[in-house]
Amino acid sequence: MAHPIFDKEPLAYRMAPRSLAEYVGQQHIIGEGKMLRRMIEADRLSSVILFGPPGTGKTALARLIAHTTSSEFVRINAVTAGVAEIKKIIADTKSPIMNPSGRTVLFIDEIHRFNKLQQDALLPHVEDGTLILIGATTENPFFEVNKALISRSTVLSLHTLSESDIIRILKMAISDQDRGLGNQDIRISEEAMKFIANLSNGDARIALNALELASVTTRPNDKGEIIIDRDVAGECMQKRSIAFDADGESHYDNISAFIKSMRGSDPDATIFYLARALHGGEDIEFLARRILICASEDVGTANPNALLVAMAAYQGIMAVGMPEARILLSEAALMVASSPKSNSAITAIDRALRDVEEKRTGSVPMHIRNAPAKGMEDLGYSVGYKYPHDFPGNIIQQQYLPDEMTGTVYFNPGENGYEKKIKEYLDYKKRMLEEK
Repeated sequence: MAHPIFDKEPLAYRMAPRSLAEYVGQQHIIGEGKMLRRMIEADRLSSVILFGPPGTGKTALARLIAHTTSSEFVRINAVTAGVAEIKKIIADTKSPIMNPSGRTVLFIDEIHRFNKLQQDALLPHVEDGTLILIGATTENPFFEVNKALISRSTVLSLHTLSESDIIRILKMAISDQDRGLGNQDIRISEEAMKFIANLSNGDARIALNALELASVTTRPNDKGEIIIDRDVAGECMQKRSIAFDADGESHYDNISAFIKSMRGSDPDATIFYLARALHGGEDIEFLARRILICASEDVGTANPNALLVAMAAYQGIMAVGMPEARILLSEAALMVASSPKSNSAITAIDRALRDVEEKRTGSVPMHIRNAPAKGMEDLGYSVGYKYPHDFPGNIIQQQYLPDEMTGTVYFNPGENGYEKKIKEYLDYKKRMLEEK
């Protein structure tokens, strides 16, 4: 016989908050006195776009609005809706018979999946107030949604729910007799609740699904109690949920954090973001390229060996693949993160490129030009060149820059790492030339 719970909607759906008082989390936008709360309570909505990780309450907020607004409320999903459906909603809104209020609150789930044509169809009706748009998306709308639509909406970011938020939601579900599991004698340990909350990674839907699975798959004891301990919770939730999409905003956020952690010389943060990337299925060649670039751009001449290690790792991961590639990437990333830093190399080349593009830089001096063919020396090619190894200290005064660029300085080594030795050598060379 089927379990009675299976005759109903999933627990996560049933436990959607019915009022602002039941809504958990997001107090920065829905707390007392906050803008969105005031709009909902006064039924004075304007278009909003809610974005944040899955399971943080975007759809729940839309349901609350549906229950409180006096306007017509329509929900569509961007995956299945088309322009024809949007046009029908607009026509019904403008019909005094179908909609006496003359306006509709339109909730679009996964609005980032709307193409440009669909978004453009909405724009004039959002602008004139016929449609009050509520968009929900897990992607950053500033990247995915029409800029004109963004400019006519208030963008609100929802945060990942805290562990205490998730535990509060679980307790509400266990005690609620109308919608939750309150009609069952469930005994769940604090350890089990913390375990579920921790592995859900701030996603209330995942936590409630795990709780429901535990309740329906655990046989009651002789007293009729359903005991959910750490082991039962572990069986219902095998792996931590990671909010990572290799093609979405989390990809860009994570790789940005990875690069900035290497640049900021924090090896622990570097390894953490590398692990997130690997767990999320990031392309290992892409990761190796980023380490290689950082080794040159941010470490540079402060530790030239970092570039060698990064290049060796890049070649190595192509040969061995995963899972061994994780070790090569870890070694290279740690080398870059733990090295002294200098951007002198990039500063030097960018300054030189700017001069080459913008200035009259002159010609290569004749004495350092190549003279591969007979008779070229008669024209002055390579005449007068002084071979440094023929002089003490392998140093000799000689012009290398064109006349127009003489005296220009591009490379200014600092005091970090190996660059300090480079600076000492260049200072020594300068003193030697002055003495001569």
